[in-house]
Amino acid sequence: MVSFSYTAADEEKSRGVRRMKSLATSLLLVVAVIYALATWAENAGWGAWAGYVAAAAEAGMVGALADWFAVTALFRRPLGLPIPHTAIIPTKKDQLGASLGHFVGENFLSPDVVRGRLAALGIGRRLGEWLADPAHADRVTAEASTALRGALTVLRDSDVQAVVGEAITRRAEAAEIAPGLGKTLEKIVSDGAHHRAVDLVCTRAHDWLVTHGDSVMDAVQGGAPGWTPRFVDKRIGERVYKELLRFVTEMRDMPAHPARGAIDRFLTDFAADLQADTDTRARVERLKSDLLARPEVQDIIASAWASVRSLIIAAAEDDRSQLRLRARASLISLGNRLSTDARLQSKVEGWAEDAAAYVVTTYRYEITSLITDTVAGWDATQTSKKIEANIGRDLQFIRINGTVVGALAGLLIYTISHGVGG
Repeated sequence: MVSFSYTAADEEKSRGVRRMKSLATSLLLVVAVIYALATWAENAGWGAWAGYVAAAAEAGMVGALADWFAVTALFRRPLGLPIPHTAIIPTKKDQLGASLGHFVGENFLSPDVVRGRLAALGIGRRLGEWLADPAHADRVTAEASTALRGALTVLRDSDVQAVVGEAITRRAEAAEIAPGLGKTLEKIVSDGAHHRAVDLVCTRAHDWLVTHGDSVMDAVQGGAPGWTPRFVDKRIGERVYKELLRFVTEMRDMPAHPARGAIDRFLTDFAADLQADTDTRARVERLKSDLLARPEVQDIIASAWASVRSLIIAAAEDDRSQLRLRARASLISLGNRLSTDARLQSKVEGWAEDAAAYVVTTYRYEITSLITDTVAGWDATQTSKKIEANIGRDLQFIRINGTVVGALAGLLIYTISHGVGG
């Protein structure tokens, strides 16, 4: 059983309750003594005033006893007697918890009540003014950074890497890349952006030929038939090398070289085929699938998470990092806009109201069941003791007031009766 924690503060309150009980009981005894003395004085012929005092005291005793019964019946059975409808809190605790949960659900967790309350708060403007303060923006940024670091620390790299790798692979396999590559290549060729790449290739090819001329000539001579004279093979190798070097040099130095134009036409045709030719697109997709299936590519995809994680953690820990500075600046900018832009305020307030209405509509039972189940789990005796310690002192005033009001009512009734009866 789950019960209230009965603390030292509750014990102090209980002592106050006992003092008030003593006071209320003492007042009852005083009234009883006054009643006895007034009755004796009336019978002894001391005068009419004794009757008035006796009537007031008698009514005061009745009021005190009635209110004592009512207050005591809340927490226990008066005098231990099994009187129906007494010890209400211990015996009706679960019903009271259910009623409280129902009351909260109907009167506090209704969409109309929540929307009305949020609309009156002006959340958009208040949030904007709060975020516009640099100190508050720093606080939000710091808290968000701490939460981000904590989340990244809790997550296991192997799990995240598997999810990221699967997501990237699945997305790459589902999307056809050939048309996109074709459009990109078409744009590059039409802008002439590929010319620098061609220049680089031609320059590197020229430099390589100059450095490895002997290797080129040896390769040509090695491929000659065995029956040809060696001097002929050498002359042919030298000739092929010179022509190849001349061709590459002209391509390097002549932007309008026919070979460059042939490359442009080839790239243009290839870009068109990537977008329209079914066979070319199918080949590109097969190549993409083969590349994605290679272990090296999968390792690169999986390791990307580790790099991203390290970058994010480093940026979150550094209060002067671009991540935190940009987040802070964005929060301040958002706050300034929210504090002045009525339209944006209305949108934010609408989102907040919709979210709150959805929560109370969808999870009302779960919220109210928290109250019901919690109260049901409390120990009945301890619950009654705890509640009495906190409100019992005020309840004793009911007994005192009952004594005073009863006495006044009795005096009034006695006076009216004697006045009417002459």
